Amino acid sequence: MTRTTQTQTQTTSTTNVEVRRAETRGTTQVGWLDSRHSFSFGRYTDRSRMGFGALRVINDDRVAPSGGFPEHPHRDMEILSWVVDGELRHQDSTGAGHTATRGTLQAMTAGSGVTHSEFNPSSASPVRFLQIWIIPERDGAEPNYRQRDFDADINGALVPVATPTGEGDSLTIQQDVRVLATRLDVQQSVAHTPAAGRATYVQIVRGSATVAGEQVSEGDAVIVRGAQSVEPVTITADAVGVEALVFDLVE
Repeated sequence: MTRTTQTQTQTTSTTNVEVRRAETRGTTQVGWLDSRHSFSFGRYTDRSRMGFGALRVINDDRVAPSGGFPEHPHRDMEILSWVVDGELRHQDSTGAGHTATRGTLQAMTAGSGVTHSEFNPSSASPVRFLQIWIIPERDGAEPNYRQRDFDADINGALVPVATPTGEGDSLTIQQDVRVLATRLDVQQSVAHTPAAGRATYVQIVRGSATVAGEQVSEGDAVIVRGAQSVEPVTITADAVGVEALVFDLVE
């Protein structure tokens, strides 16, 4: 049985900074899946949260041992999976079949049409990953799949993991969105400075931190927009083991 719940949208904001708390996300729960939805997804609908710019989906998925998403179709979407814990097995109709572990990003261009499955190959341990959908700049691209392990690179640094240009050995995506990842120990800091006219969306994956002056914890998101977005957006770990994804994009 699937149980999907919707909570009332709650935010705290200053002039240019908005905090979206973890408990305001939608949820979907089945026997093998516990998922939290930052934006409207499936049976969870919040018209004020249909996406952010080209960023359409951030689902925080926890999949039980031997569970997973059976083969299903996609088209005209850039689909990223960021593995937080455990192992994630991907297979698709392009012939790609790969297993990813902690700190690995999987990227699939659905383009003109692809089918794929994602499942937990472990019979003993759960897998947690963030499923991210980004609307591409054009439809009908040739489907393809790629992945890279960034686990060692993100410790104490803010590293591009998906970009339109492939900068810094990041995975290339077909949209003007830069995705960066970091993992910090207590009191470590990183900063991101967006160009004028761009916004920054920070998703806290694990731990507690101070982002743009706001105290946040696992599952919270911070959006920095407007005049302040041309200044550095600083992430400072308040505890050991903070992990975050940063999205640089046009709202």
